[in-house]
Amino acid sequence: MRAADLEQVSSIAAILPDAPHWPQSAYANALNPDSTPRRIALVIVPAAVDPTHRGVFGFTVASLLPPKAELETIAVAASSQRCGLGRRLFHALAGKLEAADAHEILLEVRASNRAALAFYRSLGFVETALRPRYYADPVEDAVLMSLTLG
Repeated sequence: MRAADLEQVSSIAAILPDAPHWPQSAYANALNPDSTPRRIALVIVPAAVDPTHRGVFGFTVASLLPPKAELETIAVAASSQRCGLGRRLFHALAGKLEAADAHEILLEVRASNRAALAFYRSLGFVETALRPRYYADPVEDAVLMSLTLG
């Protein structure tokens, strides 16, 4: 992810109801190598998918706290979903996290987000706990999941 991608990343997130709606400054902070915790932020762009299309198809952000990392978000534009792009993004991210000495990825997801739960399970994540009433608007439980890398 580069600064030039931030407007498109924010636009994708704003349209997707289950994506975190961070301010653009939060994505910009993810690009700062001096931020704490350090973050890895990736996008999937046309050259990797369709050279005739301009723009960002999806993105992911993870915080790095070796030997663990937290998958903070992964999102694919609605028009490009169900094409394997989320899986490609995740595998690229996992490689970067392993190279940065992370051996486990943690995440949390709304209990009602069945598509995300199925996606994470298909990647090998396992449920580790439930955080009751974690989310607001609407109030909902968070499912905690983890995946061991390598």
